[in-house]
Parts: sequence; C-alpha cells; structure tokens
Amino acid sequence: MLNTPALNKDTTVCISLAGRPSNLGTRFHNFLYAELGLDFLYKAFSTEDLEGAVRGVRALGIRGCSVSMPFKSAIIPMLDGLEDSAADIDAVNTVVNDGGVLTGSNTDVQAVAALLAEHELDPSSHVVIRGSGSMASAVSAAFARAGFGRTTLWARNVEAGRAIAQRDGHRFIDDEPDSADVLVNVTSLGMAGADEEELSFDPDLIRGASAVFDVVALPAETPLIRAARSIDLPVITGAEVHALQAALQFERYTGIALTRDQVDRAHAFARSA
Repeated sequence: MLNTPALNKDTTVCISLAGRPSNLGTRFHNFLYAELGLDFLYKAFSTEDLEGAVRGVRALGIRGCSVSMPFKSAIIPMLDGLEDSAADIDAVNTVVNDGGVLTGSNTDVQAVAALLAEHELDPSSHVVIRGSGSMASAVSAAFARAGFGRTTLWARNVEAGRAIAQRDGHRFIDDEPDSADVLVNVTSLGMAGADEEELSFDPDLIRGASAVFDVVALPAETPLIRAARSIDLPVITGAEVHALQAALQFERYTGIALTRDQVDRAHAFARSA
C-alpha cells in the first residue's frame, strides 16, 4: 500500500451509486490502485437524485461508476449508449465516461457465467432462481446462455418475473416450488439490514438440493449459505460474484486486466474490515 500517489488535481475518480452502499467496492478498487501505483480514487455514494448524480458524473469527468440496486434500470435513459451486455437485460451495473459520453454495460452476467463454469454446475440440473429485479435478470440471462435448460424463475412480482422467464426461455412460478437441484437467491433476503436473518428457501427444499447459490454480497455467509454448508452442500456466494464483477469493472476503468491472485487479494482486503 506504499505506491499510492498523493491526491492531486489530475487524480482520476471512480464512484459507485447504490441504495445501500457498502465499503466492499471502495476497499477492493482502492487496494488495487495503491498496489499498482495508479493515480485513481474510488468512493461509494447513495443518492435520492439519480438524474442529478449522473449529470455530475458527466460534468465532473468521473471516469467510472458502479451501479447497484435500485438504480440499475432507472439509469438507462440517462446514458448515451448501452453495450449488449446491458441492453439485452435492461440493466446496467457499470458506466464508463469517455470524454462526457456515458456508456452502460453489465459485468454481472459475465461474472455469474464464469462462476457457473468454475464450480462445474451441471447444465441438466433443475434450477430455481428466486427474484425478479435487475440482478435476477442478469442471473437468469447467465444461466440461459450457459445452457441450463431446466430453469424455473420464482417471483412474487408476476409481471416482472414472467417477463424475465419468457425472455430467457425459463418456466415461471409465483409460489415456492416443491424441489430443485440448484437453488439461487437473488432477493434481499439475507442481506445486511432488516432482512439479514431471513432464509430465502424452505429448509426442506435446501436439504433436497445439490447446490446453493446466493447472490447477496454482504454478508457473504447468509442464512442460506450457512444452511447449505451445515449439510455439506456446494455453495457459490455473492462475495464471489462481487469480486469477479468488480475486477471486470476495474479493467474497464483502468485498461488493466487483473490476475486471479490480484483479485483474490483485493477481495480478501475488502472483506477484512
């Protein structure tokens, strides 16, 4: 952490916009800026004026902006263009500012797809994805593109959930299923805050599964992940998703592709506080 240039008028700034900001991204990016000696600074923000915040990104020359709930879809009309990764699912998690031109993309889909391959989940598995928000849209798309043909999307929001399921060729249900091989939580259940102790799937459903995937990043050990570990089920955590998507954002902001070792060390530092 000794290579950080002193803050100056030429320091490049990146930010995040989230309804419930955390220090994960801030610590991840700033750790790597320091280690690589980059004249960059990363800061997390929330806002009640998204349009004003986006104008600020453009006007102040903010280089990059990570976008989290609840802004991933709302930000789209305020941008100048979208890459296919965002346009295909109507959700942005990354904005890059090139001379005042703001382009949105989505690194969540790529990160989830990489984890499905890394953990060697069987594409013939019956998958149940719970959720209907912007992140659920990204996760659903990743499973579809990875060839998972027996996927069910479960959501209380019938309109949004059905639209995602139809787009990706999945089955839609609005009540908890009887069984599944792979359970995927893409809701706020288990997230730090009011829902932190909530279990996103019935215990019997968890016991009948062969793997569990919780996209909640903080805490990494959600009630769902703890329940799965207690019976030795393989798990994929939201912390893994966060690290990989952040690494892809880092590359877009700086032009530097990270090694897996760099990602792992930045991830460990981000979680150490």
